[in-house]
Amino acid sequence: MPGSRTGRRPPVQRTVRRPPALSRAGRDNLVRRFHTRARKAWDRPLTAYYLIFGGSLLITVLGLVMVYSASQITALQMSLPGSFFFRKQFLAASIGAVLLFVASRMPVKLHRGLAYPILAVAVFLMALVQVPGIGMSVNGNQNWISLGGSFQIQPSEFGKLALVLWSADLLARKQERNLLAQWKHMLVPLVPVAFMLLGLIMLGGDMGTAIILTAILFGLLWLAGAPTRLFVGVLSIAATLGVILIKTSPNRMARLQCIGATDPGPGDACWQAVHGIYALASGGILGSGLGASVEKWGQLPEAHTDFIFAVTGEELGLAGTLSVLALFAALGYAGIRVAGRTEDPFVRYAAGGVTTWITAQAVINIGAVLGLLPIAGVPLPLFSYGGSALLPTMFAIGLLIAFARDEPAARAALAMRHPRFGRKRGSGGSAFDRSPRRWNTMRRRASAARPSGER
Repeated sequence: MPGSRTGRRPPVQRTVRRPPALSRAGRDNLVRRFHTRARKAWDRPLTAYYLIFGGSLLITVLGLVMVYSASQITALQMSLPGSFFFRKQFLAASIGAVLLFVASRMPVKLHRGLAYPILAVAVFLMALVQVPGIGMSVNGNQNWISLGGSFQIQPSEFGKLALVLWSADLLARKQERNLLAQWKHMLVPLVPVAFMLLGLIMLGGDMGTAIILTAILFGLLWLAGAPTRLFVGVLSIAATLGVILIKTSPNRMARLQCIGATDPGPGDACWQAVHGIYALASGGILGSGLGASVEKWGQLPEAHTDFIFAVTGEELGLAGTLSVLALFAALGYAGIRVAGRTEDPFVRYAAGGVTTWITAQAVINIGAVLGLLPIAGVPLPLFSYGGSALLPTMFAIGLLIAFARDEPAARAALAMRHPRFGRKRGSGGSAFDRSPRRWNTMRRRASAARPSGER
């Protein structure tokens, strides 16, 4: 052929047609449609349920990985196997998973019935800590009970759960009788019982846990609609007591002076705070790699407990720490959503109390690691090593899951997806029939229970 010595045809040049460029109005329309779909997906009935379950699961699993990485050197220094602390944390997480499942399947009435027994047991154990020969001191705080061997429990951690359940039941009963309009009924006996728990905790010197209980108390008072004068009065009393406790303790004063410190100072008073900043600074964007932390080799005290977030920042970098913050933010949003959408006063107070508890504890722990707050000695919820903190927290997460499932729209959506969800005990069949008529009825109920913008 002409133009080709090999006899082959020359390649055909094809013109690639590019799609026409979108106008500004078209781009705005696409963005608007994306935002609308995202908002509808975010407002679905099961969003809170999936956020609580998925967020807590991811935090716990990532916490197990980081406990194993951060505790190996500490275990070897104590002549223990490298996986010693990981195995104990995994056992606690397994027991906590059972508690979470049980709590998520329990009806609200049973949760209310457990409020007083849990409070009584918590007060008894917290008083037992101060008995010589039974209570034991760890890092200068007398707030532990030895169970023999290497197992100890910290009753004050169960006091948080007891305060949430008991206060929610108390406030719900008073609201049902329209008594919360009187400030006496709002304060008594809620504030005296909370102060009793705070006194038992402060006898052992654990001010970090006392701060968490104070945050729970203020969160419950805010949910109950306490007037500003009453709120300011209780806050003033708590602040005055806190200042006195800090001023009378040289250790607490030293921790307060370490906020924003960049040098260990005289006597290495700020050693832990400074090396926590070193760990975060050396992590960079993506971190040095899982297991490659340098600070955990004896430089950073409590690397697998109170300062595990610093090791996370060193090994997983800014991406890892932001992921942890995003998971806690999603968990807090879901808890607020459950508390805001329910009509049951007990569910509202209990969900708000649990959300305040987990959020405040996470803020205090992370703020101390970042050098923005004094070191309070509280673990990162669901993440740090410690079975005494993990068990009641996972039970509290089970509470939130149960409340999220109990929303009318969520129950209807689950009934449509899982026919056996609404099965009644003692009946031979399912409460949800597969007939088209029953299907359409449940679909209309789910649509009616959803917000107006989602229908």
